[in-house]
Amino acid sequence: MELPRLLLLLALGTGRAVGLGERAGGAAGSGGSPPPPPTATQLPYVPRAPPQPLAGRVTATTFALDKPFCVFDGHVRASDSVWLAVTFANATAAFRNPPSAAAIPPYGRLRAALAYMTLEAPAGAYACPARSPGVLRVGSDTTCGAQRGPAACNGPLPSPGPYRVKFLVLGPRGPVAETQWSEPVGLRQAHMVPVTPSGRSAGMIVLTSILSILFAVLLACLVALLVTCSSVFSTKADAVSVRRYNTHHVYDQPAARL
Repeated sequence: MELPRLLLLLALGTGRAVGLGERAGGAAGSGGSPPPPPTATQLPYVPRAPPQPLAGRVTATTFALDKPFCVFDGHVRASDSVWLAVTFANATAAFRNPPSAAAIPPYGRLRAALAYMTLEAPAGAYACPARSPGVLRVGSDTTCGAQRGPAACNGPLPSPGPYRVKFLVLGPRGPVAETQWSEPVGLRQAHMVPVTPSGRSAGMIVLTSILSILFAVLLACLVALLVTCSSVFSTKADAVSVRRYNTHHVYDQPAARL
């Protein structure tokens, strides 16, 4: 009888020890993992082009945006950073907000990551009241290089797109607030003038044809003018011509008169 009781007590003790170990391990695991980053507040603002007439609003490598004045008031701190996320229009669903500024996708990886972030500014720069000028130009930094870091990189857009953008606010613990994605923005495309096999462009051929026609018209006018002038001079010569007469002298014959 003592042996079965001893085995039962041993089994109960082992079970309790395992349960306590699992609880301790779970408590240690939950305490050691970092808290999840806060969820960004969704703002109803949609980035848009400037409403006022603007030269070069959209070019082959850049486009203009209205600055988001008064959009983040009451949602962020003045020290938080506002970034502009730029993606291809069909890649917005795959974009994930970075947990910190150190993890943002840089401009140099646009073709691989299909997105990048640029135009960092403190949230206080967009506080009310609105300041002027109120225009941001995406892709305007032609001297942008990888060595300058992602914060300063706003390089020219490499293709016509289309692109979509949104503003994302990052704080010390991660994303704080974000706007909606903009409507697709397509860039202007350069059109090449076709060149004929002879090496002359179509524009040169058209110009040569026009000049040839003008030269022919000028030559015809000149010939018509010469013909008209010749006819006028001939008519005047006939009008002033005098008929020539030969005068005959009659000599008196004195002998006959006598």
